[in-house]
Amino acid sequence: MGGAVTVVGSLNHDIAVSLERLPTAGETVAGGPVRRGVGGKGANQAVALARLGRRTRMVGAVGADAEGAALRAALAAEGVDVADVATVEGPSGTAIVLVHGGESTIVVSAGANERLDAARVRAAAGPIAQAAAVLVQCEVPDSALVAAAELASGLYVVNPAPARRLPQAVLSRADVLVPNLGELSVLTGAAVPDDPDDIVDLARALRPAAATVVTCGGDGAVVVEPTGVVRIPAVPTTLVDATAAGDSFVAAVTDALLDGASLADAARWASRVAAVTVSRPGASASLPRRAEIPA
Repeated sequence: MGGAVTVVGSLNHDIAVSLERLPTAGETVAGGPVRRGVGGKGANQAVALARLGRRTRMVGAVGADAEGAALRAALAAEGVDVADVATVEGPSGTAIVLVHGGESTIVVSAGANERLDAARVRAAAGPIAQAAAVLVQCEVPDSALVAAAELASGLYVVNPAPARRLPQAVLSRADVLVPNLGELSVLTGAAVPDDPDDIVDLARALRPAAATVVTCGGDGAVVVEPTGVVRIPAVPTTLVDATAAGDSFVAAVTDALLDGASLADAARWASRVAAVTVSRPGASASLPRRAEIPA
């Protein structure tokens, strides 16, 4: 498939445990078996794109530890180019994932991801500038996002997760912004919207002349463009583990746009990809290959 993608973002060593119920403060509860694997929003999106058949390059940082070496090796085994994944002193990023009722509660220790600064991103200027699309998220410093925005010449897709206010240089450069409801709330400073019209109003207030796709979990997604609004229903599925659902959605939107799809059709494709993702356990382990997406 044509159209290479460069992902600028995080790589985490995931430690996941399924629970019958989440503990309260000061309480210990029994969990299921520990699952370890590749995570981090950047790495998840890179693996998702590679499994959909895209030539994908990762720009990030891991620690000089066994987890860092394993993360690089795992992405390379998926076909992701890791030439721009730096190895730095200190620990790799780590995520503790608690899965309860199919939903995931995640605590992230940034580790090496905090070291992905503007200088490290600019060191990958060629792959970023030459990419048909560049994806960024918010598990790395703002300086990395700004540098990627300045270097990107193709499609620039921003997934503002975990939620925080973003520099205007990132918001204004983004061709497509893909927040969930909570992230839209943080970006706008408003309450979490629970009415479809409020979602549209907030998206337009934030980016009146640009495209935003707001993901709404089991309620699907809302595509807001200057020319109109399209509501995308969720694809029926069996919820097993929602970890990486958003990452697979963002990757699939980008994949479809590079094939020339409209943003609404890209969101429909992404909903199908995410429906498969949430039906399986794990983060990157749950991400489907193109042949696994039902027609």
